[in-house]
Amino acid sequence: MINKLVVENLKHRPVRTTLSIVAISIQVTMVLTLVGLSKGMLDEQARRARGVGADIIIRAPSSSVINTSLNMPAGIVAFIAKNEPHVAAATGVLQQGTDLLNYVTGVDLEEFDKLNGGFRFVAGGPFQGPNDVLVDSYYAAQHKYHVGDTVTGIVNRSWRLAGIYEPGMLARLVLPLKTLQEITANSGKVTMIYVKLDDPAITDEVIAELKQKLKDYQIRSMQEYTELFSVNSVPMLKEFIYVVIALGVLVGFLVVFLSMYTAVLERTREIGVLKALGASPGYVLNILLRETVLLAVAGSILGILLSYVTRFTINDVIHGSLIQSIVYIWWLIAAAIAIVGAMLGAIYPGFKAARQDAIEALAYE
Repeated sequence: MINKLVVENLKHRPVRTTLSIVAISIQVTMVLTLVGLSKGMLDEQARRARGVGADIIIRAPSSSVINTSLNMPAGIVAFIAKNEPHVAAATGVLQQGTDLLNYVTGVDLEEFDKLNGGFRFVAGGPFQGPNDVLVDSYYAAQHKYHVGDTVTGIVNRSWRLAGIYEPGMLARLVLPLKTLQEITANSGKVTMIYVKLDDPAITDEVIAELKQKLKDYQIRSMQEYTELFSVNSVPMLKEFIYVVIALGVLVGFLVVFLSMYTAVLERTREIGVLKALGASPGYVLNILLRETVLLAVAGSILGILLSYVTRFTINDVIHGSLIQSIVYIWWLIAAAIAIVGAMLGAIYPGFKAARQDAIEALAYE
């Protein structure tokens, strides 16, 4: 009986009910999109790192998982190859940011190919000269590039597109290592060094030896390195997500507060009739809270569906550098956030309705 009354109350005010559901869904979509973008971008970075085919990665002291600005002497590559008998291949790459989310990588293709056979080209092939660039198929589709085209906007120069390769390895943009070193004033420097062993089973042993010889350098197995691509490893990202969640709770609170407060005022006589018929304050409060939960659940479902729309738009329509994943565990978290915010917003209107005097309510104009 109560549930039927709740549904009829919401159906009686379709515009307000719809607007409340949409507002709550936007809150849920905002949280799911942010979390999905964070996970999608980090997972993509980890996938590219695994695609290199190395067993060990070496980075400069004090570098972090997303820091591409700290470089180290390229001579370390030769030092490792000479002093570590189990090293099958070693190569250094240089990374240079091109905008907020993208970077170009300088590669010595001859050395890089020894790690895993090199890039798998879908069109064109390797560098033919120092002014050539390679891009992955995603980047080529995004910018409508074809082999032989002129690529602009990379470190303030124009390049000839020599080859388009399958995504999932290293970076979306690749230049000759020496060329990138020269134009960025990083001659003789690399950002990271990839090491492939003749026996991956001895990775921990080799890492221990390298740490003795290269003190203070960041030396990790590729498995350990890719595990660092998480929200907890990116400075301020977790805090930013918490801020968005707090805003989501605030939005849910304000939307439901306004909706329920107005509903209580409009239903003063209705509440008076219920109390005159013997309804307790708890009964009245129960009706309003059930309406709130129903709004929050409907808004959460719509928000989850809208997150698929944002993922499709970001991944397939815009073809930008952002990648959004669907993080299923956050469906429950986002829904709980929406319900909590909505319940907080319904508390005051609910108690106001529950405390109304039946006689005053019936006499209300």
